Amino acid sequence: MKGKRIKYLGAALCCIMTAFVIQGCGKAANDQKIEIEIVQYKPEAAAYFEMVEDEFNATHDKISLKISSPNDAMTILRTRFIREDYPDMIGIGGDINYSYFVDAQILADVSDYKGLAGINQGYLDIAESLELVPTEGTYIVPYAANAAGVLYNRDMFEEHGWQIPETWDEMKALCEEIKAEGILPFYFGFKDTWTCLAPWNAMAVELSPSDTAKQVNSGTTNFTKEYRELSEKYLELLPYGPADPFAYGYNDACTAFARGESAMYPIGSYATPQILSVNPEMKIDSFVMPASDDKEERTLNSGIDLGFCVTADCKNKEAAYEVLDFLLADENIQKYIDAQNAVPCKTGEFQLSSMLDGMLEFIKAGNMTDYQDHYYPSEMAVDAQLQTFLIQQDVDAFLKKFDTDWQRYNRDIIRLVQAYEKEHKNV
Repeated sequence: MKGKRIKYLGAALCCIMTAFVIQGCGKAANDQKIEIEIVQYKPEAAAYFEMVEDEFNATHDKISLKISSPNDAMTILRTRFIREDYPDMIGIGGDINYSYFVDAQILADVSDYKGLAGINQGYLDIAESLELVPTEGTYIVPYAANAAGVLYNRDMFEEHGWQIPETWDEMKALCEEIKAEGILPFYFGFKDTWTCLAPWNAMAVELSPSDTAKQVNSGTTNFTKEYRELSEKYLELLPYGPADPFAYGYNDACTAFARGESAMYPIGSYATPQILSVNPEMKIDSFVMPASDDKEERTLNSGIDLGFCVTADCKNKEAAYEVLDFLLADENIQKYIDAQNAVPCKTGEFQLSSMLDGMLEFIKAGNMTDYQDHYYPSEMAVDAQLQTFLIQQDVDAFLKKFDTDWQRYNRDIIRLVQAYEKEHKNV
């Protein structure tokens, strides 16, 4: 079954994933050294990876490390996969692209890598959940994560004595309290469609099953059922934001929040550097978005922002593992955290940004749930669909289109999933 899956991934992906034989992995740079090449997808972290490359090469005699951080790494990787020109390792996010690569057998099973024992189990579970169908083994070493919820102005909250909400009713009551003080509760930047996903994802982890997409693919439910409460509650947030949230983009919202024009901003931890660039003295904290009235359902919206994979049939897997050991050294992870305001996927005593204080208990407990949009195909343009929905505010029309488009853009994956389940139903 596994070898047959590729035909179900659609024309574009088939072009990418046609070959399974990996050539040239761990090429010898000369007679003395093994060259390990990494292509990683975060150009904003290029300076960090230049440092890693330099320090690794200065301290290792038998391995030469080369790391590239191109602006469009995923396009470059797809092109190289077509040409069977595979890097030894790739650094990617835990999203649908990773799911495709696992299913197409592009990646090596790294379950024998001892460093996995130090990874927060919550992120290992998230990695496993990203597989289109259950696949034995582990194919990514989670490195860094981000978290989404609500950023808030700590000084403003302390001044007014506002309490952090833990339920949906408490959240709405807080918004009314803030509004009564003549202060805008939320700022939105919905002119940039991708920002519409931030509140959606943060609320979805409490309002719909974490495997909603998989359940839909298997035919046991639909989005009209699973996303109705989520959609209705999302609309309830709009009156607590600016009069025209679609007139402002991400930078506008970050700037407004930094200047004290709202008490809260529903966005991910990744926004903090942009906010602090406007107001370096601002004290920012965060809390998990409460979307349910059941406190037991509280969970942090967090996913793998960067993980490292070894490509399949790598001739020098041990050398790749040595590189992973270096990347996972506590001092290097701390440098990455400091540079990128990230959440470490490795357990340990790391110094995190103070803006994550309100989320620490969830991170330490491994109580996190992945972003729903990590399962959405890019062709669906769910961010644009959400923007249209927030403008038109027609829940039924939005959900009907979501279900229709899902069947259209996921038909190959749906066939794959249902064929797998048929084959394994008696196993």
